[in-house]
Amino acid sequence: MLKPVSSSLRQRNRASEAQMLRTLNTFAVDLMSIPCVEDLFWYVAQNVVGRLGFVDCVIYQADEAQTELTQVAAWGEKNPYGRNIINPLVIPFGRGITGQVAQSRKPIIVDDLVGDDNYIPDTEPARSEICVPLIYGGRVMGVIDSEHSDIAAFGEPELEILSTVAAMTSAKLELLAETERSQERYEYLVVAHTQLTQETSTRKALEAKLFESRRQEAIGRLTGRFAHEFNNLLTVISGNIELLALDAPDAGSLDTLQDAKTASARGAQLIRDMLAFAQRTRLMPETVDLNRLVSAFGEDCEKSLAWPAERHLANDLWSVAADPAAVENMLLALALNGIEATPEGGSLKIATENIFHTLPEGQHFPSELTPGRYVRLSVSDQGTGISRDQLPQIFDPFFTTKGVGEGTGLGLSMVLGVMCQSGGTVAVTSEVGQGSSFELYFPAAPCGTELPSEDQ
Repeated sequence: MLKPVSSSLRQRNRASEAQMLRTLNTFAVDLMSIPCVEDLFWYVAQNVVGRLGFVDCVIYQADEAQTELTQVAAWGEKNPYGRNIINPLVIPFGRGITGQVAQSRKPIIVDDLVGDDNYIPDTEPARSEICVPLIYGGRVMGVIDSEHSDIAAFGEPELEILSTVAAMTSAKLELLAETERSQERYEYLVVAHTQLTQETSTRKALEAKLFESRRQEAIGRLTGRFAHEFNNLLTVISGNIELLALDAPDAGSLDTLQDAKTASARGAQLIRDMLAFAQRTRLMPETVDLNRLVSAFGEDCEKSLAWPAERHLANDLWSVAADPAAVENMLLALALNGIEATPEGGSLKIATENIFHTLPEGQHFPSELTPGRYVRLSVSDQGTGISRDQLPQIFDPFFTTKGVGEGTGLGLSMVLGVMCQSGGTVAVTSEVGQGSSFELYFPAAPCGTELPSEDQ
């Protein structure tokens, strides 16, 4: 059945190929922010498959028992009701073309459905069909199916495109499932803790701190693994964009490819931020003067972002061992958060201070901090603030209050990951309507450590 035949869908010019790559790059970037399985299926049907030239698409989800497929999203004439499926179709594994794909775990292309005993006719019967399974971790998670009114409308190019979409969708499904399993384990541990322990408030605070550290470690491992897998996909996409750019015939094609390159670069930055949260980024620490970095950043903030930045710098500030580039990225992330939280105008306040950290203070921080000498770098805004129920989540990767495509929720995660990898931590205080203050704690360099000269 998988035989190459001519098709109108296959007659793509260079502009349409660039559009396909741009759609896949946009999908790769937005994939990070999609919060649930339902949103994922509808996004794939409407914003990915629908924009790749497939005039009809139905997505089925497999049940836990691996016995049935249920229609959960659709695109084209079969979906006149927006995001609502009226009387969703349920297909047993092994029945029909879709059920065969779920059972065999292999894609199928049918050139002519007339006379095919496995075809389940719809209200408007089609003539050709392509069906690709969603597989991850050895399980069938669903099926993407597309039909066409023409004979032999699908071939190897359509199979390659739909298989790529299926691979990316399956990886996101596994990530969402792992997040749900982690939440279930968390809830189970909370219930068990309530039933089995009657510890003092200090003991409970220490246990909660230990649990939070382990949770962040588990999420970090999962994030690092997903970043690695996603980087492999992005590398293939970026390489194909470079090849297309070499043969682009006109300026319009180059502009389209440049959009795809921009989306690819954004995806690469997201991967770097994910690795930073997972504490797997490569830092290059050196002895630095935070006052010098803050002064330079404040000037850049006022020039490039057109936003006032007050600097309150401590005298005789201790030097710290940190990666200057990472510090600048963290300052930028915190500054942009502060600016976005202050739509009616205001100013940022950036301050430095020498502190001696003691053990009792540690219970208020998001991760463990060894007592000792630290330099505290604070970034404060006069914005809308953060509600108390959201404060415990703000450092979780992909947590954001913005819509899909407007933010990834990796900025604060990156800040926490870099600070933990540098031996420090981040603390936050906020009140709704009163603004927020983020405090970065850098371990002070040993006494007598020399700073690099201004020329360096």
